Amino acid sequence: MRRFPTPHPQRAGTVSGLAFGLLPLIGLISLLGLNRLIRRSLAAPRVPEVGQPDGLPWQAVRIPTLRGRGLFGWFIPAGERAPALAIIHGWGGNAELMLPLAAPLHRAGYALLFFDARCHGRSDDDSFASLPRFAEDLGAAVDWLRLQPEVDAERVGVIGHSVGAGAALLLASRRRDLAAAISLAAFAHPAAMMRRWLAARGVPHFPLGAYILWYVQRVIGHRFDDIAPCRTIARVGCPVLIAHGCNDATVPASEAEQIHAARGAARASLLLMPGSHDEYADLERHLGTLTGFLDEAMGVGRP
Repeated sequence: MRRFPTPHPQRAGTVSGLAFGLLPLIGLISLLGLNRLIRRSLAAPRVPEVGQPDGLPWQAVRIPTLRGRGLFGWFIPAGERAPALAIIHGWGGNAELMLPLAAPLHRAGYALLFFDARCHGRSDDDSFASLPRFAEDLGAAVDWLRLQPEVDAERVGVIGHSVGAGAALLLASRRRDLAAAISLAAFAHPAAMMRRWLAARGVPHFPLGAYILWYVQRVIGHRFDDIAPCRTIARVGCPVLIAHGCNDATVPASEAEQIHAARGAARASLLLMPGSHDEYADLERHLGTLTGFLDEAMGVGRP
């Protein structure tokens, strides 16, 4: 009967030691692969615009933002020294999706800037998109508006939807030159939003979900607690309108109530109305409330 050779003890120990030494490297490679998978899974889809603000005096503009990037936008002036609004979309959206607001706000006398955040629409790409980077881009849009001769630099406000709404509140908590902020369908806390998203995909919170939340905070360079709308709202200095659809299946209306309840001394109002997360038909029926809020915040007189 054939006999297999017995491994030399010293050689066997060397091979075992080598295999044991490779374990951390194998683990590191696996972790790097997981991190790449997380970033790919959470990356926003890029959807370029196919339409434009028809019937309005728009012009395409390029807005400089951080890290040497540029933002695509449409500027719609409204006469001399007009109050103005910078308007930002949500995750995976673009400026075109916010255009239902254009005609009624322009009729109310507001100059408008609709633009794409980085990694969205026709704006430049970057290493990643995040709520803080949305806020950076919104801040760049506000700065650009304040330099336009058609705009009253002392009367510039912001409107944001979903992640863009969280960015609007974050920006308004950081600077004191905004005249007003409108939040449309904001979530109260990024961690709760992500946990819902992960649960819907069958990802258990422990250990994988908890690691994903930790990794995302590490990548974006901010703790969720520091950028959560339910935390930033109390630091906002300008008047805020928190608008939310009662039939929102993506972000429950109770989160708008949570943000409003956390307002502290901030001048924040709550508007709950019929509608879903992305449906603007019901919002259009409440545009009188929105323009009334903006007029009061910006000191716009009406006959």
